[in-house]
Amino acid sequence: MTHTVTAGLATIKDDLAAFYRDLHQHPELSLQETRTAGLLAGRLRDAGCDEVVEGVGGTGVVGVVRNGDGPVVMVRADIDALPVEERTGLPYASGVRGVDAQGRDVPVMHACGHDMHATCLIGAATLLAGAREQWSGTLLVVFQPAEELVRGARDMVEDGLFERFPKPAIVLGQHVGPLPAGFVGYGSGPVMAASDSLDVTLHGRGAHGSRPEASVDPVLMAAHVVTRLQGIVAREVPAAETAVVTVGRLQAGTKENIIPATAELGINIRTYTPEVRTQVRAAVERVVRAESQASAAVGEPTFQWLPSAPALVSDPDATATTVEAFAAHFGRDRLMPMPQVNASEDVGVFGEALGVPTVFWFWGGLDAQTVIGALQEGRLDALPSNHSPHFAPLVEPTLSTGVEALVVAALTWLGAPA
Repeated sequence: MTHTVTAGLATIKDDLAAFYRDLHQHPELSLQETRTAGLLAGRLRDAGCDEVVEGVGGTGVVGVVRNGDGPVVMVRADIDALPVEERTGLPYASGVRGVDAQGRDVPVMHACGHDMHATCLIGAATLLAGAREQWSGTLLVVFQPAEELVRGARDMVEDGLFERFPKPAIVLGQHVGPLPAGFVGYGSGPVMAASDSLDVTLHGRGAHGSRPEASVDPVLMAAHVVTRLQGIVAREVPAAETAVVTVGRLQAGTKENIIPATAELGINIRTYTPEVRTQVRAAVERVVRAESQASAAVGEPTFQWLPSAPALVSDPDATATTVEAFAAHFGRDRLMPMPQVNASEDVGVFGEALGVPTVFWFWGGLDAQTVIGALQEGRLDALPSNHSPHFAPLVEPTLSTGVEALVVAALTWLGAPA
């Protein structure tokens, strides 16, 4: 049955490739995906969706294909781009600039493959809507904004996604990455880490750089915080667990001979279990408060916790069933078991909100021989990965593989034809 549906890909493949290149050339930052959303909505209407709604959770788009009695299956893709200057040299490379949430002029690039995700989902929705005789049930097609801010999924849920549209029995999603093009990677259980971020402000007392005794130096305070935070994972998290604490931003002062009054840190945490997540979050606050007190800070540190994503758990039973369907369609030689990925994804918010399983997999976008050669030579760091200015998936076979994977997974969970 899956090959019957995916056979239609040959007639739309060139059009999808052109659509992908257009999305790649016109990326939009998180919460600004208005052009992208409009194009996706138009494509869903052209595909024959029974209902298409824009503006869900900001710039999200939802399509519904109703096809009689049967399960409701949700397929999701993210659509936002990153403030990265593209250096791929492709003829359809982005030259777009935008204004970020802080009002800064920044370059914009689809450096994480969300343009490929969106195009593959359009292809899958088109094929499934055009082959209703092959399945029964309801297909819920979700294009999610602001994944890079780990808030888009929650925004859609809070905007009534599952009250306004049919409630799915399962959530399906995928991510392109630096694997060999044409291959599908999979994991079971926690496959991607939870992500928690916070902004911290340390409060000192400013003074002339020549009179440090008149100050409470927040720069020195921040330096001690940065160093001490590294002891959380090294000395508090059990060796059998995985966690990462990163200080990605440290800002203070305006001039070399002025001791400022405040210092700011941007901190990111990655964990896989709720217990370790709670432990590390509490430890970060404890360390910051203790170092502030030790430095005689003039006020308590300020904490602003930002939107977060839970660990992405690919339900073991549902994943096993889906992977068997992939094996039957692609052949086992095109499947690759994957280790846990410390990056994060907020697609898990959807399944968590309803208490239904999520199945999430990866598929390759780089030249297969290049990847295999890098593996054999132990130089994986030479491969362009997601968020790199050099990352851009091969159009084919990446596009076809991504479309087929979504079709196969959806048909695995939709009902049999009436």
